[in-house]
This record gives sequence, C-alpha cells and structure tokens, in this order.
Amino acid sequence: MIYVLYLVVAALVTIMSIKASEYVDMLDKTTALSGAFLGGILLSAVTSLPEFFTSISSTLMLDQPGLCIGNILGSNIFNYAMLSAFILTAVAKFAKCNLAKIHLVVALSVITMGGLILCNKYGILAFNIGNVSITSILIILLYVITVWVMYKMGGTSESSDDDGEPVTLSRKQILTRFSLVSVGIVVFSIILTYITDELSVRLNLGKTVAGALFLGVATSLPETASTWTLFKIKNYDIAVGNIVGSCLFNFTILSLADFFYRGGGIYAISDTSTMNLIIFASVASVLAALMLKFRNKATAVICPIGIIASYIAFLAL
Repeated sequence: MIYVLYLVVAALVTIMSIKASEYVDMLDKTTALSGAFLGGILLSAVTSLPEFFTSISSTLMLDQPGLCIGNILGSNIFNYAMLSAFILTAVAKFAKCNLAKIHLVVALSVITMGGLILCNKYGILAFNIGNVSITSILIILLYVITVWVMYKMGGTSESSDDDGEPVTLSRKQILTRFSLVSVGIVVFSIILTYITDELSVRLNLGKTVAGALFLGVATSLPETASTWTLFKIKNYDIAVGNIVGSCLFNFTILSLADFFYRGGGIYAISDTSTMNLIIFASVASVLAALMLKFRNKATAVICPIGIIASYIAFLAL
C-alpha cells in the first residue's frame, strides 16, 4: 500500500509542478527577460520546489540530514542524466542550436559548489561561523553572484521558438492559480518525505540512498516533464537553463537546510554511499560543462553517455 501511496503522491507533485511551470510560462510572455534567465531562475525555482520542501522537512521534521543530501545530489545527477537522454534523441539539432553563454557559467558554478562540499568533507572548509557552516555561506554567496551575472548577461534569448497558445488569463488570475498550485506542491512534498523515510526503513536502505532513489527521482519529475516538453518544441535554451539552474538552486537548498538544522553538521559525511554520490555527481557536472563549452556532435554523444554511465554506476554501487 505504501508503494502505491508513494506513486500517487509523486504523481500529484509532478502534475502540480507542471501546472506551476505553465503559469510561469504565461508570465514569461508578458516580460522582456531572456529565455536563459527565465529558465535558469524562474522555471528552475518552480520545478525545484519539491526538492526545497522535502529537503527542509527531512532535515527539520525528521532529523534526517542524510535524506536531504541524498535528495539534492541525487536530484542533480538524475537531472543531468535525464537531460543527456533527451539530448541523445536530438543530437544533430542540439549540436547546432543557439544556447546562451550563461549556461556554461551556471554549470561551472554547480561544479564549484560540489567542490566546496568535498573541501568540507576533507577538513579544508570544516568550520562554522556561529551555527552555520562556512560551506553553506560560500554556496549562497556564489548563488547570488551567479544570479547577478545571469541577469547582467541576460538580453534576449537566441532561441525564441514559441508555438504556445496566447494567454487568456489575466495576470491576477495567473498569480492566484500559481499560488494555489504552489501550496499543493508544499503539502504533498512534505508528505512525500515521510513516505520516503518509511520506505528506507522497510527496504533497509541508508538515508542517503533512499534520498537519492526515492526523493531524488520523485522530486525531479517536474524537471523531466518540463524539459521534455521544451525539447519537443525545440526550445533547447530554456530546457538547458531549467536543468543547470535547478542543479544550482538545489545546492542552495542544501545550504538553507544547514542554516535551520541544529542537530549537528549537515555535511558530516561518513558513509560510502554518500561519497559515491558526491563523486559521480561531480563527474556528471564536469561532463555537462564540457558539453556546453565544446558543443558539437561528438560531445553531444560522448558527454551524455558519460553522464548516464555515471548515474548507472552510482546505482550499481
């Protein structure tokens, strides 16, 4: 019964997140901001709401920071693997499409954030300012700087395909519906956290593994649905921005959880599963950055295959 409940709640989170994305898209049509900025900030923030609330609730309500770390890193590597799978279905078109340069900047920031966590693990950044790890402070600072750079480099999107229907709702109606859907995402994401905790006990899984498998995948379903939709309409710019922006925002969620957590260091990593997850997620991040930097048919095949292999390797180990 609990497995059916998990699937039902995960489906509800997905549906509501997709609706929230649609409302943000409606607001998008009334602004002059670039697709890269909207995909990397607004859409990624909306589709990352499940990660935010499941991570915060798993840390504060369940006192399970391992679930939080597994959720964030598991979501990131799953997001990259999912994007890679979509790229492999459209290699030639992806290699030739116009992508904003800011995506590479965001991807490099994601790599840096992963490096900060590794530095904490090996004692380089293993100290606090008050009750907050210096790692969390640096991650949030880097996020703010990256967002500022994204805004400065914004401009107009180079890939402006827009075959969507005209907006028939008023801005007030859009904001009202968006708010209601967001509340639903919050409620069902918290429920999903409790179900995952119970599943980890029944299946005798570690908290990190459970977070990466159940929370990481379930809370990444909104990114999957929205990215696949964008690939179908050939809007690769916002699709890539959605994924790299979500990965960037996810690390910020981990830092915010550290700000609120009072049960010890959230970065206290001792088990092999978590270290494997950090390593393979870092490899996937580097390959994603290389794919964005040297974008051609070769990298559009080799890098996605390497990213998918990294995800499979983590699952196997």
